[in-house]
Amino acid sequence: MDLRYPIGKFAFSGEFTHELRAAWISDIEALPNQLREAVKGLNKDQLDTPYREGGWTVRQVVHHAADSHLNAYVRFKLALTEENPTIKPYFEDRFAELEDGKSAPIDISLSLLDSLHKRWVMLLRSMSESDFQRTFIHPESNKTITLDYSTGLYSWHGRHHTAHITSLRSRNEWV
Repeated sequence: MDLRYPIGKFAFSGEFTHELRAAWISDIEALPNQLREAVKGLNKDQLDTPYREGGWTVRQVVHHAADSHLNAYVRFKLALTEENPTIKPYFEDRFAELEDGKSAPIDISLSLLDSLHKRWVMLLRSMSESDFQRTFIHPESNKTITLDYSTGLYSWHGRHHTAHITSLRSRNEWV
């Protein structure tokens, strides 16, 4: 198994359906509780253990989820209120190396994700079919991305990082 991608890389080339979108939104809604459960009972040394050699620590993964999903939420709001905006990318690796990413208590980001995901899911569930077709441009790839695709990507993203933690727990037999 590739420890970088414990659930595989995100790929979608199928048809966006209401059922698929609803499942993705449910994944986004469930992430805060799933992430909280994944880190439950871990001590400081375990939180500061990288999920793979050269990878982020469990603590950095939790804080990255908050950083990433904050950016995603803003990207959705921009796409819903502007015509095909160009979003601002960020250096996630540099964010993870800032002091708050390396040493802040994880409860800060877990609480942030609780509130953020409540707002995000409320927004997602209020969106019309045409809203999900709205787009933004990601300047690194120069690709136009639909909110439908982005919903799937962030459904995967939350499960992906939760699996980093749960697979580390399993490999190290951290009960």
